[in-house]
Amino acid sequence: MKKSALIWTGALLVLSLSTLSFSMCKPDSAKGQTVPGEGDGKAKSDTDIVKPTAPPLDTALFIAKLNWNANGDTSGMWPVKGAYPNAGAILPFKRIVAYYGNFYSKKMGVLGEYSEDVVIEKLNGEIKRWQAADTTMEVIPAIHYIAATAQGSPGDAGKYRLRMPTAQIDKAIKMAQKMNALVFLDVQIALSTLPEEIPVLEKYLKMPNVHLGIDPEFSMKTGKKPGSVIGTMDAADINWTSDYLAKLVKANNLPPKILVVHRFTRAMVTNYKQIKLQPEIQIVMDMDGWGHQARKFNTYKQFVYKEPVQFTGFKLFYKNDLREANSHVLTPAEVLKLKPQPIYIQYQ
Repeated sequence: MKKSALIWTGALLVLSLSTLSFSMCKPDSAKGQTVPGEGDGKAKSDTDIVKPTAPPLDTALFIAKLNWNANGDTSGMWPVKGAYPNAGAILPFKRIVAYYGNFYSKKMGVLGEYSEDVVIEKLNGEIKRWQAADTTMEVIPAIHYIAATAQGSPGDAGKYRLRMPTAQIDKAIKMAQKMNALVFLDVQIALSTLPEEIPVLEKYLKMPNVHLGIDPEFSMKTGKKPGSVIGTMDAADINWTSDYLAKLVKANNLPPKILVVHRFTRAMVTNYKQIKLQPEIQIVMDMDGWGHQARKFNTYKQFVYKEPVQFTGFKLFYKNDLREANSHVLTPAEVLKLKPQPIYIQYQ
């Protein structure tokens, strides 16, 4: 992995000296943050309503939270060394618990399986469980909506992917607003490409509370149909996406964006050491495998823990995690025993 030119130096030091002992990128000076607003006839961006400026990054707290998140790991790999994020960064200050899916499909996750009121009620219940499991870390909700889905048929474009209508994405955003939640828009590119699909979502990605997920499982570089084999992405793909988001952050004066990358095999992400970190983006490598708890833990250890990028996530399946004998849906307390502790939790 390419490290920032300004990296942590040496071992983690006494917290009170941390701001003097580390040479990192300094957070931006106070900048205005914006949220989407209605136009008034003038040429304005989607983020033209000014919010109060974000407070400067608390670097001492940032380091303390990273150390806590490493959960006593002694390998030297965690926490990952890198630049300070810009002001307004969510990670590692808060843990995100997300509900995943697509409104058109009951099989793709809870978002399509239940009514909006039930989804909100269930997600709020999970938030309380995670908060009780670790009272030191604020837990916040998120709606993780699949905005481009891989398909079994080629469609008019021959790309084996289906872009969701604007009304469906707006529905996800409005649902999130009802519970003050973040939004993640997930992209399954199939035979398309990230440069073709992500700019389609730009007006949403300009919103401060909207983040992005990309799924290598459905990145079909060999030209095979989605679902026939597990797909792959390279560090170059992740870096392109990170650079694209960073430009949006800079151009629209936004807080850092979170980029979730799903993973459950080694081949799903190649050349992980070349994934670059930058202050505008926070990368989460999300363990996306289902099954018996022992297998899920091993997948996390082999493909997330041993190939550190920045932050980690863990996916829980209400149904698939029960398919094997003697399996159960892991509890927050069980997941929090991992090193490092996943800071992004996703339920499907």
